[in-house]
This record gives sequence, structure tokens and C-alpha cells, in this order.
Amino acid sequence: MSERTKTRHTSTTPGTGYGRVSTESMRAIVESSGRRRSFWQQLALIGPAFVAGAWQFGPGNLTTAVQAGSGYQYTLIWVVVVSTILMIFLTDMSVRLGIKSPVSLISSIKDHLGTPVGVLAGIGVFLITLMFSVGNAVGAGLGLSMLFGGAPIMWTVICTVAVASLLLFRNVYRVIEKVLVVVVAAMAVAFILSAFIANPDWVSAASGLIPTAPDGAWLLIVALVGTNFSVNAAFYTSYGTKERGRTEEQYRDVTIVDTIPGIVAPGIMTSLVIVVAAAVLGSTGETAGTIVALAGIFEPLAGPVGSTLFALGFFGAAFSSMIANATAGGTMLSDGLGRGASSGSRTAKIVSGAILAFGVTVALVFQQAPVQLIVIAQALTVLVAPLLAVLIIVMANRRSLMGEMRNRWWQNVLGVVGLVSVVALSVRLVLSLAGG
Repeated sequence: MSERTKTRHTSTTPGTGYGRVSTESMRAIVESSGRRRSFWQQLALIGPAFVAGAWQFGPGNLTTAVQAGSGYQYTLIWVVVVSTILMIFLTDMSVRLGIKSPVSLISSIKDHLGTPVGVLAGIGVFLITLMFSVGNAVGAGLGLSMLFGGAPIMWTVICTVAVASLLLFRNVYRVIEKVLVVVVAAMAVAFILSAFIANPDWVSAASGLIPTAPDGAWLLIVALVGTNFSVNAAFYTSYGTKERGRTEEQYRDVTIVDTIPGIVAPGIMTSLVIVVAAAVLGSTGETAGTIVALAGIFEPLAGPVGSTLFALGFFGAAFSSMIANATAGGTMLSDGLGRGASSGSRTAKIVSGAILAFGVTVALVFQQAPVQLIVIAQALTVLVAPLLAVLIIVMANRRSLMGEMRNRWWQNVLGVVGLVSVVALSVRLVLSLAGG
């Protein structure tokens, strides 16, 4: 009788039994929560969000930041801050989906919302990465040319070969993740030092945190939101989370050491580029609409060391985005076609290689990133980004999939704000493209 009573008491433990979490699982969670991970164990959780941040922080991001700083000084820093906050919450949803879904995100979408929806998401992301591969390839070559001289196209080919060689590793994602974490750290150092060398007016820079919209700045605001609130990158985070085998009991630590820092880092670097552009151009009275032009003005002001640091940061942004772009495009198209959801699958490697080949081929033919491809990439983003945002929010709310990790009301509020921002961005870009 006492044993029966004891069994009944155990089976009715809150949160266990009756189709919820098993007693054994609950005990494991409680025991693990009582153990604090060491510093090195927490560092081992760093990865997926930094890959997303590296993909987000590319040549397009830097170009819009330079234009913001050169055209409007510090006044648009707030746009980067708001976009980064929205990006954190959407990425967090993707991380939780990666933890809870028994299969990849696109495969889970197929199971819950229908195969055509999952296939459409995979193909859409692939087409975006295909178009953006050109700008990344050209940007990486240009960055090394700024550092070491020589023809940018030569360095573009070298960078493409270097990235392609990473695809040959058996555990592709783990290798790429480690490379990108190191590159992001190097970029952070480069841009922080560049900002201090530029000697900006930090009080004025702080005033840029107050939302204002200068006359004629709306198109640039839209561009800043588009490059800093990257739904594609947030979507892909679930894949990295799944490949790293993250568990529910690791979620809190993952949020602290990976999700937040991984997304905040590119936001800080973008803000620092705005600060550098505003400080340098404010000191010289000159104008610059591109990274190359800014670097040219920055050199006499900051000396060769300062310009080298800035060029190093630019190369890191292009090269890291080049790696993440090809890997994400290959993985998600492979998953969409039902040919494997891992970056190490044969199909994913072939598609990633094709993305790299497309970028370097177009760069060789045109010696630059053709404007038409940039327009096409923007148009594809207009169509695909809102779809991906909706899919993340819808899937993160499915009780049967997410259980206790499904979205709370406040997470949905912020998710909807992000979705509205993406839709507004899409409408504005459609109007811009339609207007020529």
C-alpha cells in the first residue's frame, strides 16, 4: 500500500506524467540546473548565433553603415539598435525550434504546414544566397586588395578556393563555425580600435540612440533595417542549433553566451562603422559613399595602422559572410528538396559549391557586383523574408511541437513587431524597385 501511494505521488509530480515531461527527464533537468557549468563549458556553447551574425554582417551591411555615417552623422544609430533587438528575439525563436524539433526546421515545416511550404522556403533562401554570393566574393577580394595590393579579382578567386576547401571537411559545420567565431572576434577588435583611432564625438554618438528620421533618410533607414534584421540568418540558426545537438536544459546558457552576444556583436560593429564614418568625414569635410572611399579618407587621418585595421575589418565581414552564405544556401536547399538537412550532406556540399562558383564566375566576367543582381537579390528578399518570419513565428507557437518552450505573449508581440517591420520593408522596396 505504501509503495502504491509512493508511485501515485511520483506520477503526479507537477510537470510530469500524463503526456508531459517524464519523471526521469524532469529529474535530469533539476539536477543539471543545480550544476553550474565551468567557464570553458559555457564557451563550448558559442557558435550558431555567431554564424548567423557573420552571415548578416556582410558588404551590404557595411555599405549602408558608411552611407548612414557619411550622410547623417550619428543620427541613425538607433535604427541599428532597434533592428538588433528584433533580430535577437527572432533568432531566439529559431534556437528554440532547433532544440525542440525532432527534425530540421524545413522538414518540421513540411510535417506541420505541408511539403510545398517547406520546399518554397528552401528554394527561396537558396536564390537569395545565390544572388548575394557575388557581392560577398567581390567584397572579400576587395578587402584583401586593400590590405596587400594586387588585383581584387585575383584575391576573389583565392578567397573562393579557400572557402571551397572548407567544404571538403567531413564535419563541415563544426569547422565553419570555429572559423567564423575567430573571424567575428578579429572584426570586433579591428572596428573597436578603428573607432577609437577616429576620435569621434562620443556624446553626439550617444545622442544617435534617440529615434529621429532626418529628411530624405527613409530609404537608408529601410536599408539599415534590411541588413541588420536578417530573417534569413535567424532562420538558419535553427540548423546550427540542431547540428550542435543543443538540449532544453542548455537553453539558458546558450541564450547568454551565444544568442545574445552572437547577434549583438554585428550590431555593435555596424554602429562603430557609422561612428567611424561620421568622425572621419566630420573631421575632413569630405564625403564617401563606399568602404573604399572611406578607407582612402581614413588613411591620412589615422595613418597606415588605422587604415589597415579598417580594411581588415572589411575583409573579415565579406569573407565571413561569404562562408556562411554558401553554407546556409546549400543546407536549406538540400533540406527543401529532401536530400539531407546537414551541411555535411553530399547535396548540401554540391549546392554550396555551386553558390561559390556562381559568385566567382560573375565576378570574373563583370569584375564587380552587377547592379542587376543586387536588385534581383533585393526583390527576392522582399518575397522570401516575410514568409520566413511568418514561418518562424507560427512554428514557435505550435504547442504540439514546442511544449513548454513555445512563445510567450510578449515574445509574440515582439515577433509581430519584427514581422510588421519586414513587411513594411518589403513594401518600401517594391515601391523603390517599381520606381526604377
